[in-house]
Amino acid sequence: MKAVNLVTLLLVIVGGLNWGLVGLFSFDLVAAIFGSGSLLARLVYILVGISAAWQIVPLAKAMSADEPGALRGSSVR
Repeated sequence: MKAVNLVTLLLVIVGGLNWGLVGLFSFDLVAAIFGSGSLLARLVYILVGISAAWQIVPLAKAMSADEPGALRGSSVR
């Protein structure tokens, strides 16, 4: 399951960076690479959305496991 978490986290990062580009420069990198409204672009958007939903599980576990360092990105506990 660690591999799934890594892949989904990477996709969430890609999606976040893409939204940053859209917000800052009105440039959609995914659409530029795969074509606006293309099947591949839509697939990337769907996978990013599913990945974001998947990442809710590790977040909920970190919040309930009394790991404040995990939420702040700190390794000191």
